[in-house]
Amino acid sequence: MSIALGVALTAVVTLGILLIVTSRRLSDVRRRLERAQRTAPRVRRRRRGLAPVAIRKTWKTAEMLRAKGVGAVVRNSIEDLAGWASVERPDLARLAADGHVVVVFSDIEGSTERNEALGDRDWVALLQQHERLVRRSVDEHRGHVVKNQGDGFMLAFADPTSALRCCVDVQRELARHPDRWQDIKVRMGIHMGESVRRGDDLFGLNVAMAARIAGHADGGEILISDVVRDAVAHADGVRVTSAEVVEFKGFSGTYEVFPVVIAD
Repeated sequence: MSIALGVALTAVVTLGILLIVTSRRLSDVRRRLERAQRTAPRVRRRRRGLAPVAIRKTWKTAEMLRAKGVGAVVRNSIEDLAGWASVERPDLARLAADGHVVVVFSDIEGSTERNEALGDRDWVALLQQHERLVRRSVDEHRGHVVKNQGDGFMLAFADPTSALRCCVDVQRELARHPDRWQDIKVRMGIHMGESVRRGDDLFGLNVAMAARIAGHADGGEILISDVVRDAVAHADGVRVTSAEVVEFKGFSGTYEVFPVVIAD
């Protein structure tokens, strides 16, 4: 017992030292960036590269890890994913030739409680397994992973039927093997719309709508918007149930969403 305790304490001390060193290095990088920004000549604004964004996100991750532990880093929301799309993947506006993009959001329901029940090590392993499942299905259906943030994904497709079949494949696998997947439940939402570019913003309203639809879904459920329902109405093997009338934060009025029947 004493040996095990000693090993554990050593690991904690080592991790603490690494975090301190990393934080100091990141602090130095941030100071240099701020100094460079103050002294740089003024030029016409151009699209930002990814390096400053990556540094800022690394800094925030290190700060969160030091303050709240591993669990806080991997607990993320659908809205976080939606907010990052405009900065990191502006090329998605050219995904489809006609300017329409299908956006999918997915999120593990009750991820905070599941993380606490499994512990950080097993939870991270499960997230990695879940990521492999999603990426495999996305590749099979010719989609794109826009962002994976812990327990959630933002995906993009040129075709709504491909997006829907990707989601159905993921849900079927989770439902068929609940023990393998620790009985996690994933909620999914699909919406499509014309891409709009303004600066670095990428089809913001349609991204937000897809996020709201996913947020309204229950675990194990796929919800689609009315435009997606119309687009997949004649696809083989696709069935949806009656519309649910809902309101979404940030949007006026009511909207119809449709649960997808996930058959074996």
